Amino acid sequence: MKHLIVTFAVLGMTLPLPVLAQAQKPGVTGGTVLMSEPGKAVVASTAQITATVVAIDKATRTLTLKGPQGKSVDVVAGDEVRNFDQIKVGDQIVAKYVEALSLELMKTRTTGAPTETVGAVRAKPGERPAGAIGREVTALVDVVAVDPKNSIISIKGPRGNVFDLKVQNPDQFKVVKKGDQIQVTYTEALALSVEPAPKKPAAKK
Repeated sequence: MKHLIVTFAVLGMTLPLPVLAQAQKPGVTGGTVLMSEPGKAVVASTAQITATVVAIDKATRTLTLKGPQGKSVDVVAGDEVRNFDQIKVGDQIVAKYVEALSLELMKTRTTGAPTETVGAVRAKPGERPAGAIGREVTALVDVVAVDPKNSIISIKGPRGNVFDLKVQNPDQFKVVKKGDQIQVTYTEALALSVEPAPKKPAAKK
């Protein structure tokens, strides 16, 4: 996901990937979709992981989770995770992470600071603990250099930082030129749900 990390830096914001998914890559399931046409590009990916709660710190709302590879990581359950007090050691946490990045060549030049929208959804009182939070960040970047030979487009973010983007579709160089403006939109969503601890098999008599 290097392309997304580059975009975080371009926007000058800290949008970390989920710690759990990074720590437990071998147990992550999901996929990636790529769409590219002259003047537009979209990348979307999903990842899902199931981990077991091995410790709970209710004062800080911190869960210690053990993933399918046996590694443990601490995760803070934000306010969007309602019914936190119902979570017990041994419960299963299902985390699903979705992110998308889109770039679109603008027809006319405009100005404006990056904008961010954040939304959250929580479980109803009495339901199993669950929650989801998503955000969308949009910014305008300037094309400061075009290198078709090396398939690179250099862009400058709203804070003046310049980064090189590796372009896979050569048709992009037919429409993108130095001095153009590109709108970058990054969207991410993280959903957490809790399943009861699996029942232990009855002891054999």
